[in-house]
Amino acid sequence: MPWLVYKMTGSAFLLGLISFAGQLPTFLLAPFAGVLTDQLNRYRVLVTTQVLAMVAALILAILTLMGVIQIWHIVVLSIILGGINAFDVPSRHSFVIEMVDRKEDIGNAIALNSLMFNGARLIGPSIAGILLATTGEGICFLINAVSYVFVIASLLMMKVKDKERKKPEAHIFRHMKEGLDYAFGFPPIKYLLLLLTLVSLMGSYQVLMPVYASEVLKGGSDTFGFLMGAGGSGALIGALYLASRESVMKLGRLIPASTALFGTGLIILSLSRTFLLSLILMSFIGLGLMMHTAASNTVLQTITDDDKRGRVMSFYTMAIMGTAPFGSLLAGTMAKFLGTTATILIGGLSCVAGAYFFMKKLPELKNVVRPVYVTPDNLK
Repeated sequence: MPWLVYKMTGSAFLLGLISFAGQLPTFLLAPFAGVLTDQLNRYRVLVTTQVLAMVAALILAILTLMGVIQIWHIVVLSIILGGINAFDVPSRHSFVIEMVDRKEDIGNAIALNSLMFNGARLIGPSIAGILLATTGEGICFLINAVSYVFVIASLLMMKVKDKERKKPEAHIFRHMKEGLDYAFGFPPIKYLLLLLTLVSLMGSYQVLMPVYASEVLKGGSDTFGFLMGAGGSGALIGALYLASRESVMKLGRLIPASTALFGTGLIILSLSRTFLLSLILMSFIGLGLMMHTAASNTVLQTITDDDKRGRVMSFYTMAIMGTAPFGSLLAGTMAKFLGTTATILIGGLSCVAGAYFFMKKLPELKNVVRPVYVTPDNLK
């Protein structure tokens, strides 16, 4: 979609603006979605969101293949998908716990889910980038729409026990405040969410990649596709590494280290003017971002109380997806006035600074969270 928008308009600012418009609903609706996720049947919410997302994706594919797609079509469909994601993501993450029968398997299940979720976010666009170079935007959108059929079929094949939920005794805003006080009153959750927010806000490199591929490397859609593919390959390596870990212990150290790797990769990328070096750097950027988001997801879910998981996951959604529109708008605006490479450089420096601050806080956070990890058998 970013490549299509850039091809239609040639504007880095519009890239950021459209991404902002599309992801803003996730930011606005996520707190409400978190409260409802803790109260509604998460399985039914997931089925509903996937059906709605399939319809929106199919409309986008048809409009593109017919050659009648316009910018306002992309804006409207992006807004719809953003609203759907606001409910889908916290429901999906919280639903993992309900699918696991044995308590000792919960930590592993959370880790696998976070790998699948964050891996798909990075690897999916990379595959699309490669397909873009050989097929075109319309076919990419059509494949995306068809893929929902398999997702929905998989959901319908599940045999899930209908978990009883207490009827809400308080107003939705009171539940929202309760979740907010819990998340930001517990330092480990608070600082994890703040670091995720910083990386999402300042590390919005993907929205600028069409411009970087075209103007900095002087390439076309194939250059863009291979760069995104390299990022996906790095993410895959990160996923394999995290999947090979036997325990969720010591992930705290990995979070600032991977954030620093991501930021350093962006800094050097901003200085690169050769395709091969940029390709290598993109693999390290994908590796760092994958490990940062997946490790943070796993730690958040294992230290969160069951009855507040939906709300905490809604804040996680806001941190990685809800702040992305502001990051995209900021990146597009900065690129317009400072240039693409300067914007990427500033983003990388900000991420490295955030990693350093989190590392300084790590001993304090470990002392607070240690009782949570030591007590359950599955986390020993």
